[in-house]
Amino acid sequence: MSQGADSASVASPCNSVCIVDPVTGLCAGCFRTLEEISGWIDFSATEKRKVIAALDARRSNFGAAIESRLEDRVER
Repeated sequence: MSQGADSASVASPCNSVCIVDPVTGLCAGCFRTLEEISGWIDFSATEKRKVIAALDARRSNFGAAIESRLEDRVER
């Protein structure tokens, strides 16, 4: 299998909630950085899996704060 085919087999974690939190620099939907989002298409499968492996911890560490900031924006 070529690297392109292997890389394509790792699904993007994007869930179409594309709002970057200005404090953390993480997308509020998928918890990736802008660099990870923009580079996704060129990442190897190993790189993609490494990003995906970090997402649960980011969600646990920053999710509530990001959600709170988003709610504050909506209330204004």
